[in-house]
Amino acid sequence: QVQLVESGGGLVQAGGSLRLSCVASGTVFGIEIMGWYRQVPGKGRDLVAYIERDGTSDYVDSVKGRFTISRDNAKNTVYLQMQSLTPEDTAVYYCNADVSTALDFRVRNYWGQGTPVTVSS
Repeated sequence: QVQLVESGGGLVQAGGSLRLSCVASGTVFGIEIMGWYRQVPGKGRDLVAYIERDGTSDYVDSVKGRFTISRDNAKNTVYLQMQSLTPEDTAVYYCNADVSTALDFRVRNYWGQGTPVTVSS
């Protein structure tokens, strides 16, 4: 079994910064794409950024130049550095990853439990 556990969310003033972390644990053999999504009440879960194993990454237009996604393959961890936060960034942020397990080496998609980010004006 694989678990994704996020941390780093919280309350921050507009213009501030936060760094989210997500660690994959359990029977992890390899991790392909890792990403961050966010969801506000009453709306769907939207992709914020993703990063491939080789470091290739992309972002939704609204966060380009403000957010940076990175990963540490040795630690099975993905990060999201968020700067110049605005109230529009307020959401629950979810980690997502395509993980192959040491049990059968099949790739499955996993979600974390979410970490809330609140940006006050």
